[in-house]
Amino acid sequence: MRSENIMSIEFRDLKRQYNAIKHEVDSRISSIINSTRFISGSEVKELEKILASYTDRKHCISCANGTDAISIALIAAGIGAGDAVFVPDFTFFSSGECPATAGAVPVFVDVRRDTYNIDAAALEANIRAVMDEGQLKPCAVVAVDLFGQPFDYDAIRCVCEKYDLFLLEDAAQGLGGVYCSSDGNKMKAGKLGQISTTSFFPAKPLGCYGDGGAVFTDDDRLADLCRSIAVHGKDTENPEDTYAKYNNIRLGMNSRLDTLQAGVLMAKFPVFKDKELDAVNHVADIYSERMGNVEGLKIPKITAGYYSSWAQYTVQLPEDCNREEIQRKLKGSGIPTNVYYRKPMHKQRAFAGTRSAVAECPVTEELCNKVLCLPIHPYLKDEEAEFIAFKLKEVIQG
Repeated sequence: MRSENIMSIEFRDLKRQYNAIKHEVDSRISSIINSTRFISGSEVKELEKILASYTDRKHCISCANGTDAISIALIAAGIGAGDAVFVPDFTFFSSGECPATAGAVPVFVDVRRDTYNIDAAALEANIRAVMDEGQLKPCAVVAVDLFGQPFDYDAIRCVCEKYDLFLLEDAAQGLGGVYCSSDGNKMKAGKLGQISTTSFFPAKPLGCYGDGGAVFTDDDRLADLCRSIAVHGKDTENPEDTYAKYNNIRLGMNSRLDTLQAGVLMAKFPVFKDKELDAVNHVADIYSERMGNVEGLKIPKITAGYYSSWAQYTVQLPEDCNREEIQRKLKGSGIPTNVYYRKPMHKQRAFAGTRSAVAECPVTEELCNKVLCLPIHPYLKDEEAEFIAFKLKEVIQG
C-alpha cells in the first residue's frame, strides 16, 4: 500500500497516454503539417473507413464534435417541431439539448439504478403519457451508453418498434463497449441504433486533442443526408460534379472533423482497441474487487456478457455519507473525483416552464445525490487503483 505522501493522481491521465504513443502521434501530426491538408485531408476518410469497420457499420461520417453528431442525426431523421424525443433524465446535457435545438420537445425518462441507462418500462410509460396528452407526436428515442456500458438494446428496440420510433444511440461515452443480447449475439457500441453517434472529446475512451465526433449508420440515404448536413447542406447526390461543394441543396451546418484531429485519432486507435480497453477494464476489476464488500456502497454493475469501455467508474455512496466531505478528504490524499451528474435533465434551467420540465424520475433524483466518479484510465497503475479503493473505504467507514 502506498504511503500518505503520494504524487497527485490524474482523473484521466492524457499525459501518460501521450508519452506512451508519442512517436505515433508526433509522426502523424508532422506529416499533416507538411502536407498542409488541414481540412478534408486523406486521414479523415481513412479514419472513417477504420471506424466503420470497427463498429460493423456501412457508413461513418465524421464531424466537428459529439453534440453536432446528435444534431446532424436528428435533422437527417426528420425530427423537428411537434415531435417528442425521449431522452434519459440522467445524462449529459447535449443528449436533450440537441432535440430541443432541432425544434422537438425532449421528454425525460428515468433510468435503471444498476446500469444508469434508460429504463424500458419507464420509456413505454412516458410514450403512452405523451400519446394520451395528444399534443406531441412520439418520434424518437435517444438511448445513451452511459459511462461506457451499452444500453439494453433488445428491450429499447422492442419499445421503439412497438410505437414506430426512430432509435438514435448516443455512444459518446460508449465507443469500445459491447452489447450482448439474451441469445448471445454481440454488437459493438456504435451499432445499436438506426443512427449512432459518438464524441472524440479528449477525455472520452477514444479521444482526440480537441473536439471531434462521428455518425454511424447502415442506411445509404441517411448517410448521404448526414454528409450533406455536416458541410452546409452541399450536394452529395452528384459526387462527380466539380462544383457540388458550392451547390447547396438544403440547410446544414459547418461541422467537419479537421485533419489534425483525424491524425491524432489514427495514432490512438490501434492502442485503444488492442491495449487500452483491456487495461481500463483491469483497473475497474481492481476497484470492484477491493470495494465490493463496503457496506452501503454500490459499485457499478456490468450486465452479463456486456463489455464496458469505462468512460467513468461511478459508485453510489451509502445513504448517510456527505459526498462533499468525502471528496474533500480524498482530494487531501491526492485523489481527484467528479460528480456526473448533479442535476436531473428535467430540472435544468434551460427547460424551465416547458413540457420537458414535467417528469417523474425518482431514480435519477436519487442518483444525482449519491453518485461519485473515481479516477479511471488505461494508464492508472495497480498500486494507484488499490490506494484509491483503500482511501475511499477508509473515509466511508471513518
